[in-house]
Amino acid sequence: MGDRCRKDGLEAFITTPAPRVTSMSGVEVAGQRPMEFVTEADVVLIGSGVQTREVVADDRLISRLSLDPVRQLIGSQCSGAPVLARLGLLTGMPACTDRTSRPFVEACDVTVLDAPFHAEGNIATAGGCLAAQYLATWVITRTLGEPAARDVLDYVAPVGENEETVERALRAVHSGEAALRS
Repeated sequence: MGDRCRKDGLEAFITTPAPRVTSMSGVEVAGQRPMEFVTEADVVLIGSGVQTREVVADDRLISRLSLDPVRQLIGSQCSGAPVLARLGLLTGMPACTDRTSRPFVEACDVTVLDAPFHAEGNIATAGGCLAAQYLATWVITRTLGEPAARDVLDYVAPVGENEETVERALRAVHSGEAALRS
């Protein structure tokens, strides 16, 4: 969804540890930026994958992820949460993840919420593949404002479910952030 905001200056790039990587379903993906680009980015979203445990155990690869939660918005999807935990970004913060990744996140001494989205300050986690829309909504809301997020969500929503999709995503993000204020 972030690409829908290009006219407003929000661009999305795929960063990879090698020029080409293969997804868990066998799709070859060309990186648009090297891994070190994450230090320059205003927003960094760490996706999910079957090799997350190997990534978390790879000191050399983890050292390439120098993130700044004061300056950057940082989020994870499903098994991306252990990466944030390894980087020390989930200390004292609960997280969301998918059911498969839950034991690995808990093994990092992180409490896992039974919720699709949670954010504290500039750190957010989402659990479940379809919760990616909540990360996108959070990023667009935080960078361009809620009206921009509403416009993008309305555009990508299933036909006939526009209002419901927009309200559900905004409700998930607001309630995921509200837990902090309570």
